[in-house]
Amino acid sequence: MFARGLKSLSIASVVLIVGAFALVFFYAPNDADQGFVQKIFYLHVPLAIVALCGFVAGGVFGIQFLRTGDRSHDLRSYVAIHISLILAVGALITGSIWAKASWGHWWVWDEPTLVSFLIVFLLYACYQPLRFAIEDPGRQARTAAVFSITAGAFVPLNFLAVRLAESFTHPRVLSATGGSMPGEMRLTFLVSLAGMAVMFVTLWKYELTSKQASMRLRALKRRLADEDDRWVPAGRSAAPQEL
Repeated sequence: MFARGLKSLSIASVVLIVGAFALVFFYAPNDADQGFVQKIFYLHVPLAIVALCGFVAGGVFGIQFLRTGDRSHDLRSYVAIHISLILAVGALITGSIWAKASWGHWWVWDEPTLVSFLIVFLLYACYQPLRFAIEDPGRQARTAAVFSITAGAFVPLNFLAVRLAESFTHPRVLSATGGSMPGEMRLTFLVSLAGMAVMFVTLWKYELTSKQASMRLRALKRRLADEDDRWVPAGRSAAPQEL
């Protein structure tokens, strides 16, 4: 079920990622103020945007699970949040490198965008410990769904609060006019963002396919074990069980 379109997505991911890197290094101009180091922007910002969208997607799948009770939606939510956490770590690392090169500090605590993203990351870092602290599968899935919905609703509210903040030093790239980026930079950024988004969907489907195959294999092993327990060799009667 989850493996459909994986080949096409994989090819599209490779093409977009390679194209994005080619545009970054051979097409987009160096920034007038920051120079070559600004090119980390084309990795850092797509990582952050796709990670936040993945968190929201986890909440949407959580809603679908609570509405239908279909465990596949719970699996979709879990994998989306899992991959988003990995991308968020990448966004924090690349952001720190960029901050050090641009501002001379690894972190700037009075910058709303940086701090708000860190808060979102730390919030979702609690997802897996909370989930696997519950042993009952049904209760685990319901609790994880409620968490993903609540945290997912916090993401756009947090983004809106940051956008309304008066004080900021972090560049704003998502605006009606495309920000202050020239055409070459804007095209490179959009291709990088598309590549990151398609890569996220590809990795998401790969992990879903892997986990589904693992679950089917475990179910098959249990089924075979149950059949072995019920099997009685020919010519031998089963011994009566003592109560």
